[in-house]
Amino acid sequence: MPHPSDALKHLSFNGFAIVMSVAGLSLAWLQAMPMLGDAAAGVALVLAGVAALAFVALAVLSWVRWQVQAEAVAAELAHPARHAFLGAVPVSVLLLATAGVSLFGTSAALAVLWWAGSLMQLAVTLWVMGRWLRADREQGLNAAALTPVLFIPVVGNVLAPLAGVPLGAGGWAAAQFGIGVLLWPVVLALLLARIATQGLWPERLLPATFIAVTPPALIGSGALQLGASPVLAWMAWGVALLTLLWCAPLMRRILAQPFGIGFWALGFPLAAFAALTLRLAFLSDGLQALAMVALALASLVIVLLAMASWKGWRQGTLLAPEAAPVMSITASRSDRAP
Repeated sequence: MPHPSDALKHLSFNGFAIVMSVAGLSLAWLQAMPMLGDAAAGVALVLAGVAALAFVALAVLSWVRWQVQAEAVAAELAHPARHAFLGAVPVSVLLLATAGVSLFGTSAALAVLWWAGSLMQLAVTLWVMGRWLRADREQGLNAAALTPVLFIPVVGNVLAPLAGVPLGAGGWAAAQFGIGVLLWPVVLALLLARIATQGLWPERLLPATFIAVTPPALIGSGALQLGASPVLAWMAWGVALLTLLWCAPLMRRILAQPFGIGFWALGFPLAAFAALTLRLAFLSDGLQALAMVALALASLVIVLLAMASWKGWRQGTLLAPEAAPVMSITASRSDRAP
């Protein structure tokens, strides 16, 4: 096992994807309560507790990392692609606040937590977009920076209404929701342009492709929370379903790689899609079976990710330098050949 200081060097902010996935799955199970009853609430409570503990552990480790590996933190924040993982921190806070409100109702403590996450999310969005205006192209908006990870800090604002509305901050939540809705197609267009001109991002970032499922799924749930017409939520669900089916063929290439924390990028998109599907299932009887399949798939994937993470932790491979991509450039090109 590597020395603790060396292991912390490779922690990265993408570790908060664990919190996002588990907290998101908790919210999905809460949406299943009308079908599964109190058992779903019990599962959601356990998941929310696990997510909270994971957040505290990662926050402490990140602080220690900042103290002993300041250069590694600075290098990550300067990285053209990995800097966007910083957005996973405020998104995790917003999700924990949402889970708390959904499970226990509103309170002053949860309001403080939500406002902290909301303002942090806006600050990270402005920081990331500020990089785009830099004269230094290596630090600005270039092909290397255009990966689905950008959705986290930029479009994560659409999470605000889920807890903001019940907490009495509906106006601010709607405003922040609007920011995310505006920037979603902007980032999507940039990603498609990158694919058309440069090809896909590196193999180790392939799991992050599934993050593209998250914006429409969260927009659908947020729109319903804001009182929008269910038609809008159905439209968002359709886009999320299309995106999920579009990304699915990449799973073969993803599973051919050694496991890493980056694989957790698969968890939250599936949980967000399951949550919206379950929410819409009560508007259409025909969707209930699919909703339960989506919940089962999200749960299975996150359990498998947790098991693989535990195994990697025990073997000392979880917090280690990224392995070289298993598939060569030639192999990747052959996959794209007709």
